[in-house]
Amino acid sequence: MALAEPWHVRSRGRECAATQRAFTEGDPIFTALFPDPLSSGYLRRDYSTEGWNLFRETEEKPFSVWRTTFALPPANEATTVEKLSPEDLLRRLVEEDEDHTENARFIVAVMLERQKLLRETDHQRTPTGIIRVYEHRKTGEVFIVKDPDIPLDQVEEVQNEVFELLENHGRPPEVASAEEAPAAEPASDDPTAVTSDVPDPPPAEESPQ
Repeated sequence: MALAEPWHVRSRGRECAATQRAFTEGDPIFTALFPDPLSSGYLRRDYSTEGWNLFRETEEKPFSVWRTTFALPPANEATTVEKLSPEDLLRRLVEEDEDHTENARFIVAVMLERQKLLRETDHQRTPTGIIRVYEHRKTGEVFIVKDPDIPLDQVEEVQNEVFELLENHGRPPEVASAEEAPAAEPASDDPTAVTSDVPDPPPAEESPQ
């Protein structure tokens, strides 16, 4: 089974995968991704320096690994937003994993990287192309996104697609328009009922005296 390149891996763990010791704020840690034998995705493990040294003595090979610093994820803040945020859009598109959103996923990831919300930690060349591993700087979430090598003359079109998805809460414009259109009034069961678009009959002419 071929591995699915686009994938959303949840936030960093709170304890070492090897020693089970809890991390503390600011600890250096090693994050490693492994192909999941039970699915087409990836498993994430986080290690302390001690735990990583223990892991390196095994024969298991990670798909990707990088060094980072442990930080507790920020508390969820209830906010009211008019539009879907780029972060939420990327989460949705990656989790839905639709072929037709591959270009949009990559553009959103690059957008968030330029905004310093994501950082690229690794990239790997696979039989189907280059995949890039991004880590959310605050939450530690990992996004694995295929680089579709978008031609320059198509970048603007994909950017416009992303803006429309943000405006429509992640729904394609045609779906959003259909959902917002007023529903047609059901037809009356009364066969004698007259609809409003049928004109009234002309008044009867008076007979001559």
